[in-house]
Amino acid sequence: MARNDNLRKPQSSPPSPPEKPKKTPSRFWRFVRGTAIWGFAGALLAAIVVVVSVLVAAQSLPTYDKLKSSQVGQMIVVRARDGTELVSLGPSYGKWIPYDQIPQVMKDATVSVEDRRFRSHIGVDPIGIVRSLMVRVESGRWRQGGSTITQQLARTVFLNNNRTFDRKIREAVLAMALEWKFSKDQVLELYLNKVYFGGGAYGIDAASRKFFGHDAKQLSLPEAAIIAGLVKAPSRYSPTADAKAGKERAEVVLSVMQEAGVITAAQRAAADLDGVKPAPEAGQNSARYFTDWALPQLDLILPDNDEPIEVWTTLDPGMQRAATAAVAANAPKGAQGALVSLDRDGAVLAMVGGTDYVTSNYNRATNAVRQPGSAWKLFVYLAALEAGYKPDDRVVDEPVTIQGWSPHNSSRGYAGEIDVRTAFAYSKNTVAAQLGNEVGFGAVASMARRFGITTPVNTLPSMVLGTSDVRLIDMTRAFAAVSAKGASVEPYGILKVTKTDGEEIYRRPAPRGELLVPQYVAAGITDLLQSAVATGTGKAAQIGRPVAGKTGTTSSNKDGWFVGFSSGVTTGVWMGRDDAKAVPGLQGGTAPARAFAAYMRYAVARRPVEKFDTELKLPDWQLEPDDEQLHGDPNEYYYTDDQGNMIRPGDANKGPGEPPAEGQGDNIGFQQDGPPPAANDDFLDQATGRRQRDQNPARPGAVPSPRPGQPGNQLRPTPAPGN
Repeated sequence: MARNDNLRKPQSSPPSPPEKPKKTPSRFWRFVRGTAIWGFAGALLAAIVVVVSVLVAAQSLPTYDKLKSSQVGQMIVVRARDGTELVSLGPSYGKWIPYDQIPQVMKDATVSVEDRRFRSHIGVDPIGIVRSLMVRVESGRWRQGGSTITQQLARTVFLNNNRTFDRKIREAVLAMALEWKFSKDQVLELYLNKVYFGGGAYGIDAASRKFFGHDAKQLSLPEAAIIAGLVKAPSRYSPTADAKAGKERAEVVLSVMQEAGVITAAQRAAADLDGVKPAPEAGQNSARYFTDWALPQLDLILPDNDEPIEVWTTLDPGMQRAATAAVAANAPKGAQGALVSLDRDGAVLAMVGGTDYVTSNYNRATNAVRQPGSAWKLFVYLAALEAGYKPDDRVVDEPVTIQGWSPHNSSRGYAGEIDVRTAFAYSKNTVAAQLGNEVGFGAVASMARRFGITTPVNTLPSMVLGTSDVRLIDMTRAFAAVSAKGASVEPYGILKVTKTDGEEIYRRPAPRGELLVPQYVAAGITDLLQSAVATGTGKAAQIGRPVAGKTGTTSSNKDGWFVGFSSGVTTGVWMGRDDAKAVPGLQGGTAPARAFAAYMRYAVARRPVEKFDTELKLPDWQLEPDDEQLHGDPNEYYYTDDQGNMIRPGDANKGPGEPPAEGQGDNIGFQQDGPPPAANDDFLDQATGRRQRDQNPARPGAVPSPRPGQPGNQLRPTPAPGN
């Protein structure tokens, strides 16, 4: 049998295909996958942190009843100096309105304009945040907020309005906690009863009563639209502050309500915003000009206080009424008026910032800057008196030109040679220009600064006629310093602050006036101011007792001023138009002076009559030798000769060895026997350089000094130390 070799040879399997190399992910995809994993892990961790934070916050939230009873804001009761209440400021809370009693139009208006997705989010609205960011990118500024109603509630109840990232995070957590713990209806009820609507009103009931005079249950559609529109900017859209702006905002609310489908086009058309009449505000009298000025000072006095307090002010209610009546009765038709009255220590007794606070709450007494006209001459003549002029000195009223400027008098005439007193009394512009030029316009500006003028002062020649804008309160302060015999006066309005239980937490310290000019300068300017009222342009300000003051009138009768004082009360009056147009017949000596007199008759009625100190008690350095004999006993002086040797009083003519005058003794450190020893000639030659001058007599201007015993040794009086 034949052998089959093929059967015996092992069969080999076909070769397998080569293995493909494993493909590794690219670096990019590894990065994407890693980022996704870590992003997911981070998001999961963040979600866990948020959930835990919300749960913890929800557990710490007060109960619903406690939230209903909690209040925000500080209550401030402002009192006059006699204790009567001027105004009560701070939060005003109406009755709590349950959710089912809140008018549906009020709920719909609020949700539509503040948070249209209120019913669908969890306290924070991501869609709203994204939409707000898109608007920010497109417009370049924040035009639309992303806060929900719940976030606003959290901010109102628990936080503040600081625009910080930390505050926004806490606000979001608290908002979600509120939504976790309370229902949507409860959140909206809390919001509508607690949100701030302006004017101190918290909640819709307080707002409804303040702006419309009735409770919130009676709110109509247009009224609800006005109130809902206030949340965005309460002060800007208040119907009592700016009716036009409030109406425009309400139109926006109505449009949004129609877009949201909560009102029809017919309902929107029927909503008559023009027919809504704001309720008159209580307590909006002229005293509010004063409280608006005084209360911001609390931020400096008590910066960290947030308790209910009572503020006792300097305002005198009777004087305030008299001031209001005086301005209203004398302001020309179409013009405004302002008045500030200070006591001798700077306490504000009365302040009127306009003819009607309700019509315009702009305080012209403290904020308006106007040219003072000739009232500015106070500083010109103060500088002249300080430079050595006296009221009886002679000056010449004549045409002058200074640096190309030629002033003229209001009468267009010139009086020739007159004294300083007459020039001031009749407000001679040419004399004021000459005095300002002589003492220096910079010196006049410096004097104005010294006396409390805070606005910019120019140093052009025309500045002597009052071309620099000033505030009425600053001018009144300057005249008050003259009344205080040259001592500085700082206007103030708050006497003390107490808690509601009477505990005193602040009292104004006693003022310490700094002497601005010597008293003889204050006496001289008082002499001039008194003459201006007695015989000059301020005759209409006479009140039957000594008055010192000055009128001021600007070009074309745009401004009229009178500022003066009597019996320790200093009062300034300004009148004019807000648009600075001319007021026919307005001069400082007419309406302002009459208003001053009408007010001051009441203000000083219970004060004793005070005569002004106008005696010029000049300092010794301004007296002539003959005058010095009239201002002191010669025995109160010691003497020095030209060599610096001191001679006792009464011993000037005594020879060596003669006894000193009786009672002079050694109380001023002299020897008892004979005149004091003369200084050594060598010492004097070295100290004065006389020896060198004598050796070089040809040096220009060198005059040999006489030696002791030579002609020229004269005695000159020198005031004794301490006199």
